[in-house]
Amino acid sequence: MIFYKYHGLGNDFIVLEDFDGKAPKTPDFTRKQCHRRFAIGADGILYISGSEKADASMKILNSDGSKAEMCGNGIRCVAKHLFDLGLVRKRKMKIETLAGIKDVDCIVESGQVMSVTVDMGAPELDCEKIPMDCRGRFVSKQLDVDGRCITGTAVSMGNPHFVILEPLDESARKELGPRIEGHPIFPRRTNVEFAQVLADHIEVQVYERGAGWTLACGTGACATVVAAVVNRQAPEGKEVEVRLPGGSLWINVGARLSKVTMRGPAVRVYRGELQE
Repeated sequence: MIFYKYHGLGNDFIVLEDFDGKAPKTPDFTRKQCHRRFAIGADGILYISGSEKADASMKILNSDGSKAEMCGNGIRCVAKHLFDLGLVRKRKMKIETLAGIKDVDCIVESGQVMSVTVDMGAPELDCEKIPMDCRGRFVSKQLDVDGRCITGTAVSMGNPHFVILEPLDESARKELGPRIEGHPIFPRRTNVEFAQVLADHIEVQVYERGAGWTLACGTGACATVVAAVVNRQAPEGKEVEVRLPGGSLWINVGARLSKVTMRGPAVRVYRGELQE
């Protein structure tokens, strides 16, 4: 079985072409191949297949075998794979995901995709649609985490996020990341962003649902800027640099939260063959 290894700012993936629908998709297979010491190693597997509604379809399994609705770094890698390998010879393409069809625009140099801009659609702040077991919006509200009150903002970018804009030390972040991910108020668990808004950029660390601490999270970067905008700590309609441990993404939140665009790199690391 042929596979490809990609990463977006160190958020790495195994990419499998699944146009015949025969690629294995069990949680056991995913956990085995994503294990960094005994197999290929990755934050998840991206499956590329055909689509009746778009140029291609992307499905995502996290490294723990769970499904993800959307992956910002992953979709950039899929777009690069589709263009560079000639599967879709258009710089502007549509990719179907469980979070809907996303428009992507590839920036190409010498015939290879170097970076990708993705229209991530409009963010969702309604708790029931994130989903959360509460009503209204959860904006700068307190969440009880094992007796500790943490102020955060909940956002969906096709997948759930809980963004904390207050400064926390490293030990607090390490403790709170997994506890908030599995908090009972999130029926499908959540991604957790620890952010610091600075004068010319935002710094973010992400505890990713189903993958743990990650070097980068595209939807997490988008959710963070949305949270900063609704809390009046970042501007609408202007590209904001989000610095993650693996590098920077550039996020633009449209007026009245009309849409979010994300710009960033995608890298193919190697092609390999998996012994079945």
